Amino acid sequence: MDAIQLLESQHREVEDLFEEIQGSDDNDEKTELFEELADKLAVHASIEEHHFYPAVKDRRTKDILLESLEEHLAVKRILADLMETTPEEENFDAQIKVLKETVAHHVEEEEDDLFPKVRKLFNKDELEAMGQEMSAEQAELEDKGAPRRAIPSQTEHAASI
Repeated sequence: MDAIQLLESQHREVEDLFEEIQGSDDNDEKTELFEELADKLAVHASIEEHHFYPAVKDRRTKDILLESLEEHLAVKRILADLMETTPEEENFDAQIKVLKETVAHHVEEEEDDLFPKVRKLFNKDELEAMGQEMSAEQAELEDKGAPRRAIPSQTEHAASI
């Protein structure tokens, strides 16, 4: 799977989790789903920040990447707040909605603007190699368990590329 295909598949997984959370009336299920969502977003941000963004940084993509890093920071801040909230609290659903909207905006910009530019800058083999590196880090983060736990320490400033 190439790097863009990997990221797009993660986008779809996250979209599905948002739907499940928002469709659930069971607070225990919402907690489980949120933890899964937070883990997936933590992994996604990490592999983008460590591999994808540095590899695709080019004068044609730099502005998009800088904005994407700021969007990651906003997502991490919302996630950190949600990690201190429970579904029983009245603001949980509102925070989930804001998180969903922020992630949806980020996904739209990546898929409509960044990814087409990257496809023009890199050949299939390069994207495949990048995808393998990203998959390896994803597996490593998932093996450690609960990648979301790193999020609160990443909310002071945007990552750099």
